[in-house]
Amino acid sequence: MEQDYEKILVPVDGSKEAEMAFRKAVKVAQMNKGHLDVLTVLDTKQFIGLHGGMLNGDVIYQLSEDAQKYLNELKDEAVANGANADNIDIHIRFGEPKTVISQEFVEEYKNDLIMIGSTGMNAVTRLLVGSVSEYVTRNARTDVIIVRTAVDNGEIK
Repeated sequence: MEQDYEKILVPVDGSKEAEMAFRKAVKVAQMNKGHLDVLTVLDTKQFIGLHGGMLNGDVIYQLSEDAQKYLNELKDEAVANGANADNIDIHIRFGEPKTVISQEFVEEYKNDLIMIGSTGMNAVTRLLVGSVSEYVTRNARTDVIIVRTAVDNGEIK
């Protein structure tokens, strides 16, 4: 059975695993002549300061500016490697990354595939906080591919 994916979501967080997923998602989108949504989710829990107070607006603004710059750099990389800029959209969302990725964003943008990097966490951290990729795999409302290899299917370095 052949599966064509027209609307691919790739969440990124700056990790090498997420960036490998991004690069592979670019290739899959190109092969399928599909659209790629590149998403970063700013976890609203990080906006709560050490003493329970909210971070000020300047800090939150800077975080979103940094995220925008990062996403633009990824899109520029994809275009430099032959992707059509019109087929790539970048998005920033605020919220709980697990639910934004697996449910909210996919419902809104009608993605038919999520390509996500494998977790970079060790076993203890995964046990305590749970990995986003694991949650997405269990709860997504669409197909999910966990990317564990580089674009050429070689090891991630």
